[in-house]
Amino acid sequence: MGNEFDSLLKLPLAELIAEASKIRKKYLGNRFEICSIFNAKSGTCSEDCRYCAQSAHYSTSAPRFPLKEKQEILMAAENAQKNGAERISIVTSGNRLADRELIQVAEVCREIREKVEIGVCASLGAVTKQELRILKEAGITRYHHNIETSEHFYPQVVSTHTFRDRVKTINAAKEIGLEVCSGGIIGMGESWQDRIDMALKLRELNVDSVPINILIAIKGTPLEKIDTISCTDIVRTISVFRMILKDRTIKIAAGRETILKDFQALGFMAGANGMLVGGYLTVNGRGMIDDSNLIKELRKMWSE
Repeated sequence: MGNEFDSLLKLPLAELIAEASKIRKKYLGNRFEICSIFNAKSGTCSEDCRYCAQSAHYSTSAPRFPLKEKQEILMAAENAQKNGAERISIVTSGNRLADRELIQVAEVCREIREKVEIGVCASLGAVTKQELRILKEAGITRYHHNIETSEHFYPQVVSTHTFRDRVKTINAAKEIGLEVCSGGIIGMGESWQDRIDMALKLRELNVDSVPINILIAIKGTPLEKIDTISCTDIVRTISVFRMILKDRTIKIAAGRETILKDFQALGFMAGANGMLVGGYLTVNGRGMIDDSNLIKELRKMWSE
């Protein structure tokens, strides 16, 4: 590990938070991004991601259903916009969609752009440039595809596809002019070096938005009994990501309510400047009133 990052990890947490907060203020001011995701197709996924409730390899209580109808997805976008979200991402399970499913998603995205004042993103697994062009023409401005962890640790998390497969999809999205949302999960047993390598790779890929998920150990998955990451390690990770990624949006996603709990505000003071609202595919989120109050308090603290 390089001396620069060694020193970051050795800094007292309060000092690291203060430094990360300065970086966030310098590059992003009080900019705060609110996103929402919609589970448009759930379960029976062929991939063996060890953290995922939707994998067909594991026995979990995750819901299973085919691609949702257009009207239900449109209604989700309307609700997200009413709840203050700037973007909604349509998310589907599986490594990739069938051609007809991708066309259905493109059609509903076009309708959302016409009827709802909200940005439209998609998270549809591995896609080709041609498929991404179809989505872009339908009005999608950002594609979501997490790298999840470092390239070194990735084989311990997934065996049915590779880290390079993930990178290929991200590069394809960037090459045709889409923004990219890509981050990962912490608390899966990875080292500090893995977390830093993930942040460095995201910087190299020039992604626009970085969601940091905190593992929720779901019963039935191989990681169900893993020890929960500490709140101090979560906050330190967020700060280190901010120091590395500087002007990128960093969002706290899954796990912010269940793992960070009363320490959520500290995560945002440590450099994060966005959140996902309304739930995380198979896990419910917090009420919008509570989240709205938190955002108001954060903006007030940032402006002082």
